[in-house]
Amino acid sequence: MTPSIILDFDGTIAVGPGPVLAYARLLAPDARPGFLDRVTEALAAHEAGSPEHRDGYDVVGSLARADRVPADALAYAYLASRALLGTPQAPVSTLPDLPAFLADLRRHARVVLATNAPQVGIDRVLAQWGATTSFDAQHFTVGKPAGLVPVLRDALTDGPVLAVGDVLALDLAPALDLGADTALVGPTAATTTAPVTMRAATLADLRTDLQTWAAAAASSTPTPVGVTTRIER
Repeated sequence: MTPSIILDFDGTIAVGPGPVLAYARLLAPDARPGFLDRVTEALAAHEAGSPEHRDGYDVVGSLARADRVPADALAYAYLASRALLGTPQAPVSTLPDLPAFLADLRRHARVVLATNAPQVGIDRVLAQWGATTSFDAQHFTVGKPAGLVPVLRDALTDGPVLAVGDVLALDLAPALDLGADTALVGPTAATTTAPVTMRAATLADLRTDLQTWAAAAASSTPTPVGVTTRIER
């Protein structure tokens, strides 16, 4: 039996507004005047826990569509912003000692990266963090929520699964439906009423809890899927 921890990337492992602001700056020429000011205000509301938008990219995309920015311009700006990931134009950060943290989890569990984002830019960021080889598998452009289901089902055939992410509807809802454990991070973690297994503002805040889950799941008497004690931080 091999447990699995399935981690989202943006907003979970990688944090900070850099990529989203890069996306907004690329869209600004096609939007109405004051677009960046409206983005800044809406992003602040999202970070404060507003449930209006799914994540920062949804904030920017929704405001751009309201300004009648063409769909092809949205797609181009998104891919261009991803190409800037990890550069001074789109900086991101992560929890301290990410490679050591992932290595510790891998002592007990498979650690899988599963993201809706394309691979472009992510390889550079992982290399900057020294985490290029820190995952047992990497899945890009997954197409969550539906696209996460086969990843989860495959992992569940081997043992308990913990899905970790910042967007409940995309990262965790499929896991909840399949009876897997879940960890919610990010702005909505404190306010959601969903029955997630554990929650915290950041992945760093759940560091010890994730390590405990992995060790328990790999033991001879693992914590059954779906009944891990709920932890709130």
